[in-house]
Amino acid sequence: MLNNEITVIQKEEYYKIIGICMEVHRHLRGGLLEVVYKDALEYEFTKNNIPFEREKEYFIEYKDVILPHKFYADFVVYDDIILEVKAVTTIVDAHVAQTLNYIRLINGCLGIIVNFNGKSLEHKRIVR
Repeated sequence: MLNNEITVIQKEEYYKIIGICMEVHRHLRGGLLEVVYKDALEYEFTKNNIPFEREKEYFIEYKDVILPHKFYADFVVYDDIILEVKAVTTIVDAHVAQTLNYIRLINGCLGIIVNFNGKSLEHKRIVR
């Protein structure tokens, strides 16, 4: 498969994920806790037959050991897209850095940060 084909596939997946996030935001609006949006996203992903894992656990390797602390991605969608869910004032550089680290740790190349707190959905596509 050519790199261009991979990009197109990820673009389609990105649009599907963002469409679902917009649907959730349209119904719930801003101002709720992150966990509520995650519950609604889980419902929508299942209803739309989109493969996902919620709060997927990852171990962190450092040199020749596995560190005792793990990280949990809010969602891994389509096996390799990190979806980070926020309910904050705005997406900041720390959220981008966190998502980039998660992408790197799973050897992925795409992450999405969605912020449900505003009047309209804020989202950021992160490519590694």
